[in-house]
Formats: sequence, C-alpha cells, structure tokens
Amino acid sequence: MNPRFPGLAFAFALAVALASEVVVPQLLAHGGGEERSMNGPITVWSIEEQKLISTDRVSKSDPEWRTTLTEQQFKIARKHGTEPAFSGALWNNHEPGYYECAACGNDLFTADAKFDSGTGWPSFWAPVHEANVGTRLDTSLFMRRTEVHCSRCGAHLGHIFEDGPKPTGLRYCVNSAVLRFVPTP
Repeated sequence: MNPRFPGLAFAFALAVALASEVVVPQLLAHGGGEERSMNGPITVWSIEEQKLISTDRVSKSDPEWRTTLTEQQFKIARKHGTEPAFSGALWNNHEPGYYECAACGNDLFTADAKFDSGTGWPSFWAPVHEANVGTRLDTSLFMRRTEVHCSRCGAHLGHIFEDGPKPTGLRYCVNSAVLRFVPTP
C-alpha cells in the first residue's frame, strides 16, 4: 500500500469487487447485447399503436444534438454522463403513463414497470419491448457494467443491474434528464 494514498488500495479493491459481480452473460444478451448500426430503419414497439412499427433511426452530429437537447441532456445522452441521485424530475414520479427518449421520442418504459429502488434514479424492471433499447458493455470507472441506450438514436440512458423485482429481476437505472414522461388518463 502506498502511504501517500492510503485510500487508493481500498478504492481499487472495491471497484474490482463491484465489477466482478455487476455484469453477467444474461445481461449482455438482454436487449440484443450489441451495438446496432445507426443506419437504415429500425423496428420498435409503439405504445400508441400497440404494435411493432418501422421507423427511421436518428443520427445527428454533436452540434445538431446541442440545438435540440439541454446541456444536461447532451452531457448524459451523448457523453455518457449521469445526474446526481435524487435530483431528476422523474425519480419519484408515480403517475400513470409512459416514458420516451427525450432525444428522439422512442417509447422506452411504462409507468407499470417502474418501481422505487431507493437509488434516486427512475428504475424499471423492463422496457416496453427489447427492440426499443440496446445494451453494451461499459468498463468506465474501473467497473464492468451493462449500459442501456435508446435503440433509435443511441442516447445513453443509464445502466442495468440484476437487483430488480420479479418477474425479470432487472433494474434499468435511468437518468431522468434523458426521459420525457407522457401521462395517460
């Protein structure tokens, strides 16, 4: 242990321990498990139409995204940032409705799949359809996690963990800033 940085060894050991338990093959396979090409049409579930529909992917340059997203949304959706826990507008929302991608309008989660995880971020046990989200391995911050992103525009949404409720046992931990809530009567 380096006497000048006594907490460094502990932080590294903690990061390694967390990383070894966070990602399992099941998570990598869920929702496709691979990065999808951002060219051509995509098939996603439409809540309004209650069926799979074909729609165009959304691909923009960073300057174009900056004209349609707030600075916080851009930082999270395009640069893989995160908002502080308990700071987002939707973490404690319990109204009936659904959540769509704030960047492109893709339907992502229903209020019926939302649960209180106690983490301070909106948490869902499943997306509206596996076609609407994608996953990829995230090895940032000395951890191995599964990132979840919008399948239509590639916006970073958050991460998936295996500590959610039944029936999936998954927790899609999502940033409020990249969600738009659509209330239903």
